[in-house]
Amino acid sequence: MFEVMIKELRELLRDRKTLFFVIALPIVIFPVLLAFVAFLTSKAALEAEQKVHTFYVVNEDFARPFAETLFYHRSFKRYEGDTKLDSVDALSDAVRRGIIDVGIYIPSIPQEQLTQGEQTRFQVVFNDAQSINFIYGRIKKAIDEYSAKLTEQALTELGVEANKQAAVLKPVIMEKVDTADRRENIGEKIGAFIPYMLIPLVLMGASYPAIDLGAGEKERGTLETLLLTPLTRTQLVLGKFLTILISSIACALVTVSSMAIWIGIASGFGTLDPILSAFSSVTQWDFLLIFALLLPVAMMLSSLVLAISIYARSFKEAQNYMGPLSMLVFVPIVVSVLPNMTLNAKTAWIPITNVALAIKEIVKGTVDYQAVALIFLASTLLAAALLGCCVRWFSRESVLFR
Repeated sequence: MFEVMIKELRELLRDRKTLFFVIALPIVIFPVLLAFVAFLTSKAALEAEQKVHTFYVVNEDFARPFAETLFYHRSFKRYEGDTKLDSVDALSDAVRRGIIDVGIYIPSIPQEQLTQGEQTRFQVVFNDAQSINFIYGRIKKAIDEYSAKLTEQALTELGVEANKQAAVLKPVIMEKVDTADRRENIGEKIGAFIPYMLIPLVLMGASYPAIDLGAGEKERGTLETLLLTPLTRTQLVLGKFLTILISSIACALVTVSSMAIWIGIASGFGTLDPILSAFSSVTQWDFLLIFALLLPVAMMLSSLVLAISIYARSFKEAQNYMGPLSMLVFVPIVVSVLPNMTLNAKTAWIPITNVALAIKEIVKGTVDYQAVALIFLASTLLAAALLGCCVRWFSRESVLFR
């Protein structure tokens, strides 16, 4: 069994394509892609933040202070063209044609409406289909400030003192007292996304070697030679299984180590301080427990992809099977982030979902070690069953030579 494993590992190390996907891709490509996406996102956000928008206010004399606020705002400039706009439809057409970026229609004088006990509805016309758009938020802030001044003026005329106006407007203030500590709060938000990175990488680290060790052996015609060796079918399967398992775990370890290094480098620039502070309370024992939980997942996925590879007729057919399998792995991860999904005696028996929930609880610092023990038991039993099916398939001539 171990001789088969050593032999397969040597062949695996000679395969540049597999080494690229297992080692080079996690170390270089993923961080570079993430950095590139972060750069493009920050650049787009910065451009949207600094962009100056052309505005047009219909009936600006009705609310002169508000119009002056927009005029002096660094993110807005008044429309200086000759086109006269006098309705919401005209503003909408101007926005669609690109003449203006935003239009505000004021139907009546807010002060007069306020004395009559009525509200004034400002209609803001703009294109909200853009991915990053700060127009509405800035206009809303200006309208809220103008509305607050009108409210203060009206209350003063009614004889309400300035120091009592806040209490009159909002007599009851809700103050949140959170019983969760900082680690639990951040872990609930961040911990749910860690399985999205780790578990698919475990599958990726197992898929490429498995395709080569099963369907690849069939296609190259070397499987018959291997069957002539004085080894049982079980030993052959276990040797290949251990090779795939090592590759799967190595891919996850390399990726996490690479991400840790890149985060450490980025922390020197002060860009990831919130992330670093979020994980500052996660101990080495917690990280070891996370990797320990990945071991039974790697065993399950390694058994499954090896069985698929043995069943496939060719390398291409095995690749076609791996695509849907990758999509199916995401389903239990998505289930783990559903509302009210917690780690308990029942969810500890759901494959992959249980590990995703446990990783989140570890990051939160609220993990139940009895549930973790159930996860190890459930995952080990399922991995053993899948491995048993793999051995049975490998013992059938109709599967090996189909």
